[in-house]
Amino acid sequence: MQAPLQGLMQHWPLLCTKVIDHAAIHHGRREVISRSVEGPIHRTDYASVRARALRLAKRLEREGIGAGDRVATMAWNTWRHLEAWYGIVGIGAIYHTLNPRLFPDQIAWIMNDAEDRLIFVDLTFLPILEKIAPSVPSLTKVVVLTDAAHMPETSLPGAVAYEAWLAEADEDFRWVDIDETAAAGLCYTSGTTGNPKGVLYSHRSNVLHSFIAIAPDAMNLSSMSRAMPVVPLFHANGWGIAFSCPMVGAAMVMPGPKMDGASIHELLSTERVTFTAAVPTVWLMLLDHLDRTGADLPDLKRVVIGGAACPRVVTKAFEERFGVEVVHAWGMTETSPLGTLNVQKPETADLKGEALLDHKQAQGQAPFGVEMRITDDENRDLPWDGQTFGRLKVRGPHVAAGYYGGKGTEVFDEEGWFDTGDVAHIDANGTMRITDRAKDVIKSGGEWISSIDLENLAVGHPDVAEAAVIGVAHPRWDERPLLVVVPKDGKAPTREALLAFLDGKIAKWWMPDDVAFVDELPHTATGKIQKLELRRQFKDYRLPTA
Repeated sequence: MQAPLQGLMQHWPLLCTKVIDHAAIHHGRREVISRSVEGPIHRTDYASVRARALRLAKRLEREGIGAGDRVATMAWNTWRHLEAWYGIVGIGAIYHTLNPRLFPDQIAWIMNDAEDRLIFVDLTFLPILEKIAPSVPSLTKVVVLTDAAHMPETSLPGAVAYEAWLAEADEDFRWVDIDETAAAGLCYTSGTTGNPKGVLYSHRSNVLHSFIAIAPDAMNLSSMSRAMPVVPLFHANGWGIAFSCPMVGAAMVMPGPKMDGASIHELLSTERVTFTAAVPTVWLMLLDHLDRTGADLPDLKRVVIGGAACPRVVTKAFEERFGVEVVHAWGMTETSPLGTLNVQKPETADLKGEALLDHKQAQGQAPFGVEMRITDDENRDLPWDGQTFGRLKVRGPHVAAGYYGGKGTEVFDEEGWFDTGDVAHIDANGTMRITDRAKDVIKSGGEWISSIDLENLAVGHPDVAEAAVIGVAHPRWDERPLLVVVPKDGKAPTREALLAFLDGKIAKWWMPDDVAFVDELPHTATGKIQKLELRRQFKDYRLPTA
């Protein structure tokens, strides 16, 4: 067989540094605005971010950091964190985002697994690092993301203030020449079962993910956008926004350490934010602030909500009260993270009112670059009929092919399919709806009940702040659903009122057998309800129907 004729096009490696180069050249004066950890609002632009990233890369090289070395960051979303990412990848090293919401022992375990050599840390998290640094022998340098005036006393040997450290280098530096398949970033899963596992992104996967994210049927970013990534850079690769915004020259508004509803609203308003993205918990806090103050969202046009199923009441409030388009999205650390986005398509363009809200509960369609399938436990493909539940599996150029260190191989098959651990169905238009995590689905009498659907409905009750549904042992049906509720402050909903609220909205056999009231629900470090811990708390619970 004759060999195929090769194209005569330039080989232009897809490197993260090319993104910030483009931003500095073509959008150099576009603003990057941050609420600093020290307090004041800080303003810079893409040209300055690139210049300081060059200095950072040169300074890292002087510290002996080179290609393949892991450099940790434990920091909020600020301009310093952004320029650190680009400086790290600019010498061929790997940015390793640490989630400060994990237990200190978990963070230490992750740092040892990654063998981090240097860390950039915000003032907020110094006490955490002081506690764990002695147990991380690979760590040789600590750079505190502040200036000399705000540098505190610390027990960390050799710790330096970032601005003083950075001032020791100039920007006369050339990004290292590396292959696009080289590792760029490392982010660990939240470790809800067993130890966390590392997902190792390449330059190529980050750039391809950004091309996908900026598209109109995704985040719809452009140079006219003013984007506020509320989702932390330490959560699932920061949803790729650190690359997507500079790629198109969108202005960036970074919220720093203040993530409460009032602080988020202040930046949305004063900085005329048009696009933002975060998990549902953040938007529940914002909407509560808007309810109490009567404030508005005059400039916001689109909000991407992912990380957990978006409650219907959140979508309804944004769209009907404030005229903000909600894009319900799904993804994972392993998918960089975009997997699907629910945007209007010709097939759904005529939907309005409750029918539109019904549709927006789904996680949406896969963009180009993501392939999906649903299978049974024997890996047989299931139909896309919008009803048949199965294991959701995905593959694509920005989907993980394995975990750092060779862990967790059982969720990757020889054809490249990654078993997400989610249970879902897909309709004939390719719209995917998550119904549960495989480990959380309630199996009652041989049939599956979606805890997510029940939770989203329960949160719609005006007296409910948060809700979770777990399966509790039943002598006849194997498992039956228990609704666990956190009431809103000053409210006292009853079991009967909540069950009546659900009546008519679900199949009768889905109706929870009981309701339990608690002061708070356990959460993972990424804000998701920790079902494993909740099941432990209620392991001896006896349902009235048992």
